[in-house]
Amino acid sequence: MIAGPGRGAGRGARGAGPGLGGRRALIAGVVCAAGLMLLAVLAGPVVMFASGGLLSESKMSCSSGSGNNPAVQPAASQSARDSIPANYLELFQSIGRQYKVPWVILAGIGKVESDDGQSTLPGVHSGANAFGAAGPMQIGIGGAAGNQWGGKPVHPASEEVNGVATDANGDGVASVYEPADAIAGAAKYLLAHGVLSNESQAIFAYNHLESYVQAVLYWAGLYARGGYTVSPVTLDSAPECLPGVGHAANQAVETAIGYAEQQLGKPYLWGGTGPDAFDCSGLVMMAYRAAGIDIPRTSQQQWAWGPRVKPSQVRPGDLVFFAGSDGTQTSPGHVGLVIGGGLMIEAYATGFPIRIAPYAGRDPVGFTRPWAHAGVTAVGSH
Repeated sequence: MIAGPGRGAGRGARGAGPGLGGRRALIAGVVCAAGLMLLAVLAGPVVMFASGGLLSESKMSCSSGSGNNPAVQPAASQSARDSIPANYLELFQSIGRQYKVPWVILAGIGKVESDDGQSTLPGVHSGANAFGAAGPMQIGIGGAAGNQWGGKPVHPASEEVNGVATDANGDGVASVYEPADAIAGAAKYLLAHGVLSNESQAIFAYNHLESYVQAVLYWAGLYARGGYTVSPVTLDSAPECLPGVGHAANQAVETAIGYAEQQLGKPYLWGGTGPDAFDCSGLVMMAYRAAGIDIPRTSQQQWAWGPRVKPSQVRPGDLVFFAGSDGTQTSPGHVGLVIGGGLMIEAYATGFPIRIAPYAGRDPVGFTRPWAHAGVTAVGSH
């Protein structure tokens, strides 16, 4: 399920999916995979990290991609043809080609989330489940999952929204319950979470359970003729509509963001500075410390330290501040690390794992750029 405000199962240690930059071997054996699927489902509906503002259907589309170095789409195995409903198989393949997302990953998610729309569980065909997820790809429309779809679950395609809402079948309506629209929305989310460079990381973002990643990759391997192995794809193959991927200003920013990404899924702890748990300001402080830049400890001190950045000039690596529950507009009590595309990494609160979430719509106080502080020399600027 596309998770919003962090209602995913946290883990004690995390490296994005089964490991940032790591590669998972496919699980052999149907029995093992079935067990993993069951574990992923029983652990609670998937909660996709919030993705508001990623790809607004009214403003962007991925109709053509870059045209260069397209992602290789595997041929369908006999198992795929026998077990995936024909209309879903065609949609997984066509949307995979359109967005340059491996169709078998979309199919694996569709299988685990709703048995390709065949499930009768709440939220698949109408309404939402207990966590606010809906449709065959279980995308958040509210509640704990947050509104990752954007706008109402079913709304005119002409309506401007922040989210992954899509009118993929061209009927003028973006519906989270319509298979084509939902699958395209899931593809947008995976793109924005790095599926072109790390499939495991993107799947983990969709549902932060390692068992979920393993289950999706199992089905991907079963559906691809000759099997499917997780391998990197150059970002040069990203469709032109993908917002702000990997545009770090310098090596310090890349290092800070990389450090924060490796903490995803770890628990929040007030006063925590790692390595096993963090609070909001402790996370960003340690991220920049990993890049060789020392910044103050608390969010209030970090805000005062600056330097300030205009909202129109925000870049990955900037800090975004909020009043929070224990701060004010002038002395903010919460901070996150901007990663691009309207998203940040944050240690939100007790009970929420470190997560990726949108900062738009949460009334941010403002932004600062630690690496541009007087006396700081950031190497590798580009």
